[in-house]
Amino acid sequence: MTASTTSARAPHSGGFARVGRIAAQSSLLAGVWFIADQLARAVHLPVPGGVVGLVLLLVLLFCGGVAPRWVKAGADWLLSDMLLFFIPAAVAAVQYGGLFRADGWRLALVVVGGTLMVMVAVAFAVEQAARLERRLALRRVRHVRDARHLARA
Repeated sequence: MTASTTSARAPHSGGFARVGRIAAQSSLLAGVWFIADQLARAVHLPVPGGVVGLVLLLVLLFCGGVAPRWVKAGADWLLSDMLLFFIPAAVAAVQYGGLFRADGWRLALVVVGGTLMVMVAVAFAVEQAARLERRLALRRVRHVRDARHLARA
């Protein structure tokens, strides 16, 4: 094989394995969602199963029950193609043009207000997580320093 033939095949190498990995990881994520949704329904939680699933996945990632590499390719694929999942909403918006003409400003206000609330909530959560991470890092440094001090004594 020549160098040009090898480089021409490189982008396609592992294509089936990659697709299989993405499918398996997406299925794992869907499985976590399904279990969380069933749990939320069974115990009549006031939050949707998707939210419970996100919390469950976060706990599993932090506790080591799920390694990030087990879900990364599937999550990347879902996030990169997320716009496709909103097409039904766009079609519904076109079908209800009269509703948008009559109450469009109210709908826009709700959408903009909801978006701003989500942005503020995410910013708050990220800030709190960063503070927690800094506190834990400082505690770890103090613990190591104290251990070294005790070892010298």
